[in-house]
Amino acid sequence: MAEDPAAGVQFDQEMLDFAHTVFDLARDGQAERLGAYLDAGLTANLTNDKGDTLLILAAYRGHAETVKTLIEHGAAVDSANDRGQTALAAAVFKQSEQSVQLLLDAGADENAGSPSALDTARFFELPAMIALLDAKAGR
Repeated sequence: MAEDPAAGVQFDQEMLDFAHTVFDLARDGQAERLGAYLDAGLTANLTNDKGDTLLILAAYRGHAETVKTLIEHGAAVDSANDRGQTALAAAVFKQSEQSVQLLLDAGADENAGSPSALDTARFFELPAMIALLDAKAGR
């Protein structure tokens, strides 16, 4: 079993405040500011204590420009949080067509996660989202 490199590491308040700021930038759709941090070397795959990635938070809030920025900086499009949710499922749930399309174009799998984006679209009866997912899958 791989050892957690952060196990036992104590984070100071300044570092915790910075992390909160970065996650707020994703939630608030601050693509330009977040992009500057990513350009400076911040990982696009940062996760919070619930396993939410910056991409999941941006997609859930429907911030397509932020989703695009994160994808361009190498965000893993199929990463799931601790509840099994992916950015694509979040974007589908929020019916953010632009975010869904960006994620699909980046190779996001409509069947990844639990519930998957496709399951989410079907469960909540979201025909426009089902159509986007089906178009990508060639159905």
